[in-house]
Amino acid sequence: MLGRLTSRATPYGVVLGITVLCSLLYFLHLDATLAFRRSAIAHGEWWRLVTGNLLHTNHWHLLMNLAGLWVISFLHENHYRAANFSLLFALLCLLQGLGLYWFFPTLGGYVGLSGMLHGLFAYGALKDIQMKIRSGYLLFAGVCFKVAYEQYYGATDQITKLIDARVATEAHLIGVIGGVLVFLLYRLIRKLAR
Repeated sequence: MLGRLTSRATPYGVVLGITVLCSLLYFLHLDATLAFRRSAIAHGEWWRLVTGNLLHTNHWHLLMNLAGLWVISFLHENHYRAANFSLLFALLCLLQGLGLYWFFPTLGGYVGLSGMLHGLFAYGALKDIQMKIRSGYLLFAGVCFKVAYEQYYGATDQITKLIDARVATEAHLIGVIGGVLVFLLYRLIRKLAR
């Protein structure tokens, strides 16, 4: 099992590294330096566009996000190797930060992997569709429905209480859009490389 988790041929070494990093950052309480804070980003602290994704409000928030990361990684493991998963993770985190910064000017702060996870899920579902795996249609429709529902009705009170913060449903929307954009960019690059 450990060999499978750390193999260069699978994304699990990267997922394990992300798990350790997010856990360390949680216990080090570096929100003041790393969290997505609009005012700090406007003053040149651009790293917050990416690092805000790696922080969490409390242990429940951290555990839910890391569980989601592992589940999505297992669900779509056939699409990833360590290198492309690392690049995808970094791109989705950057797109998450840029999307929130550019398109949601009233959002002052954000932490958590959930937006990036929505992007990863959407990307994986589109890869399923590309590979003629029919469940990809259901997965993609499901994540789109969830995000649309959240945009209209908001997140549940139970999750808000559990993570001790407002659920940034805007992040979920940006995440799905980011996942679609990365998928389309990948397709375009592959087409041009032929």
